[in-house]
Amino acid sequence: MSHSILAICLDSGDTLVDEATEIKDETGTTLKAELIPGAAEMVRELKQRGYKIALVADGPAGTFRNVLTQHHLYHLFDAFAISGEVGVDKPDARMFIHALDQLGIPKGDYGRTVMVGNNLARDIKGANHLGIISVWLDWAPRRSKVPADESEIPQYTIKTPRDLLSVIDALENRQ
Repeated sequence: MSHSILAICLDSGDTLVDEATEIKDETGTTLKAELIPGAAEMVRELKQRGYKIALVADGPAGTFRNVLTQHHLYHLFDAFAISGEVGVDKPDARMFIHALDQLGIPKGDYGRTVMVGNNLARDIKGANHLGIISVWLDWAPRRSKVPADESEIPQYTIKTPRDLLSVIDALENRQ
C-alpha cells in the first residue's frame, strides 16, 4: 500500500506525554510520566499502517528514552531528533532536518511529512518554515493557544492524539 504521507514527526511533551505527570531527577531528566489518553494507541496505529515515525523533541535524551521505554513505545520510532543531542531547540530547522535525514526523506518531499506538536512557536512555526504539514495538538493548558503571527498558524488542529488518525486519512485521500 503506497502512502502519499511518507513520515510523521511527533513532539513528546503535551503531545504524547502529559507534562503535569512528569517525575524528574536532579538534572531535569524525566524518569517517568503518564501518557495523554490515546497517545500510545495512536503511535501503534501509525506504525501498523506502515508509516515511518520520528520523535522531534526538546530536552535531554534520557527523558524520551525513559518515558517511551516505560510505555513500550521507544522501539516504534524510526528516527530521533532530540535537542539535547542535536544541540539546538525547535523551531530551528536543523531539528526537523536531522529527523528527516535519518528517514531518508529529501527536501523535495517535506510536503509529504507531518509534524504534530503542542507548541505553536516551536513545533508549528518550525514545520511551516520547512513546508512540513503542521498539526497542532490543542490538549494541554500550558502553552499559548494564540499564534503570534502567520508563521505559527497550524494547517490542522486536533484536540486529542487519536484525532491525528482522521487528519492522516484526509491527507491520504486528498489527491
